[in-house]
Amino acid sequence: MEITQPIMDKLDQLDEKFRDIDQKTETHLEGLLWSKPITYWDYINTDALLNLQIQRTTLPDEMVFIMYHQVNELLFKMVLWEVEQLCHTEAPSTDFFTEKLRRISRYFDMLTSSFTIMGEGMEVEQYLKFRNTLTPASGFQSAQYRLIEFASTDLINLIDYRYRTTIDRNTPYEHALEHLYWQAAGKDYHTGKKTYLIQQFEKKYKQEFLRYMEEYNTINIWRKFLQLPDESRNNKKLVDAMRHYDYTVNVTWVMGHYNTAKKYIESSMGPQEATGGSDWKKYMHPKYQRRIFFPELWTDEELRNWGENV
Repeated sequence: MEITQPIMDKLDQLDEKFRDIDQKTETHLEGLLWSKPITYWDYINTDALLNLQIQRTTLPDEMVFIMYHQVNELLFKMVLWEVEQLCHTEAPSTDFFTEKLRRISRYFDMLTSSFTIMGEGMEVEQYLKFRNTLTPASGFQSAQYRLIEFASTDLINLIDYRYRTTIDRNTPYEHALEHLYWQAAGKDYHTGKKTYLIQQFEKKYKQEFLRYMEEYNTINIWRKFLQLPDESRNNKKLVDAMRHYDYTVNVTWVMGHYNTAKKYIESSMGPQEATGGSDWKKYMHPKYQRRIFFPELWTDEELRNWGENV
């Protein structure tokens, strides 16, 4: 068989690639000779993925609950993948910035619309039975979602609304962590005592949170937006993308989660606690904590009415 010029060109490119990293081209070609062709199931790791759903009960709708939350975590990972690229690009163009935000928003739009899967896809009676086997675990303990928040906005916008006047950009990260809005879901600020839910959450993720808070302090999405030239900051498509992301994450998606939780927690069997024992209404509803990533992009009236009539 004749070796064509395109094949020779590719071999030359491979040789250059491997020489650049002090590798022998013939060794890698030998490895390629004995490697097996890739399959879809190997590439996606289908077998491993489909064996990650382990029920704690015999109730079939628990499987819906498990898989739905795993899908959520995969989408959170997709969001973080795009956020990392945006925030670590030294001087992103307006188009690049806008496209990344649109990708991120599409993931959250998908998360928002998907709540009907859990909201309409489980029998209340089954949920109220298997939920007790989940205690004290809670969706509150999604670390990836916290990382998304840290990478999106200045920490002051994630501080419990009652304590924002006492904290600024010079506040130590550990002190800020103690006053984040989600601490209200399980911390008595008078005694300082935390629920087991938060204690375990922080035991596992506290150091990663502190590292992320520091890393994104000056390169979060809002800070990257402020670093753009005036023309870019006034670009309508970009501003609309910023606002859409902000509202989708902090109102639309939250309310989808809130309404689904309300259906099951406030069932016909009477009000129930969330699985982790958190004060879920004040933690989740946007009108209480007023989580807003980019407050400067909203009018005074929009800010006053944040989380109302939704």
